[in-house]
Amino acid sequence: MKISAGKLAGMKAVSNARGVIAAAAMDQRGSLKKALAKEKGGDIGDKDMEEFKIHVTEVLTRHATAILLDPEWGIPASKRRSNNAGLLMAYEKTGYDANTPGRLPDLLDVWSVRRLKEAGADCLKILLYYTPFDPAHINEHKHAWVERIGDECRANDIPFFLEFVGYEDGLDEKGVEYARRKPEIVTKTMQEFTKDRYGVDVMKVEVPINMKFVEGAKIFGGQKAYSKQEAMDHFRRSADVATKPFIYLSAGVSNAEFTESLELAAEAGTRFSGVLCGRATWKEGIPVFGKQGAQAFRTWLEGEGVVNIKNVNARLEAAHPWFEFYGAKSPDELA
Repeated sequence: MKISAGKLAGMKAVSNARGVIAAAAMDQRGSLKKALAKEKGGDIGDKDMEEFKIHVTEVLTRHATAILLDPEWGIPASKRRSNNAGLLMAYEKTGYDANTPGRLPDLLDVWSVRRLKEAGADCLKILLYYTPFDPAHINEHKHAWVERIGDECRANDIPFFLEFVGYEDGLDEKGVEYARRKPEIVTKTMQEFTKDRYGVDVMKVEVPINMKFVEGAKIFGGQKAYSKQEAMDHFRRSADVATKPFIYLSAGVSNAEFTESLELAAEAGTRFSGVLCGRATWKEGIPVFGKQGAQAFRTWLEGEGVVNIKNVNARLEAAHPWFEFYGAKSPDELA
């Protein structure tokens, strides 16, 4: 198995010498703006968004292999990252139109893969809301959309990271009913987008269970969706369908919940290749930024934020090199 020069260079730029991706995520836009406005008690402008992202990038990339940013407010931050950290750039518009069925995706209007690469991106990332149980016409729309982006990334010779977030209309995604559906949604979605036709180089996936409903977990909330053994089986089943490297996203959970999920993935023997972790690292600093200002937030990041990212990094000892999926012992074997 060989991969193209540009894709190989991009993958090496965002992973460590061991081939593990320990990336920070700071591409939140709409949700971040709302959260900051709530804490500040007023409007959040472009300067606030850029400043927040700059502080996160400057502090956390000292402990990360890469940072994921958006071109809307993240370009200044991208120039302030640590020399050891690669750059992933988001290509999709934030959020979705709640009035249109299917949570359909859309791309940023004045950006292209070519332009993101010219802006310094080593890798390209899109987020897709997806459930295999949506009507066929909705998923056909999404499949074709991902195929187009895959082809655009091939043409520009840059790695394509596809992030998918599951849902089920009518269910609370934080509730126990959805927790029981989640393993099948995650596994079937991975099974679909691991196909070569999409051109995905790395799948950025949710953990296939909700840790709060795992009996015996440290953060168990008292309502059981699965035993520990069943949860580990779900980790294995989802990993078994992957023919491409995959990494876990933190999906807005706490640092304690995400690190415990990674511990369970490791105990299950899951072949994940790292993380792209955002809010589990820095979201508790949002009230500090909103109420006390940027300098107080910087101090918080250098303390709590660094502790959080180190907690995640410590769980990556169990991660597998991304190039293992291609049968290689080093990335250079793929050149």
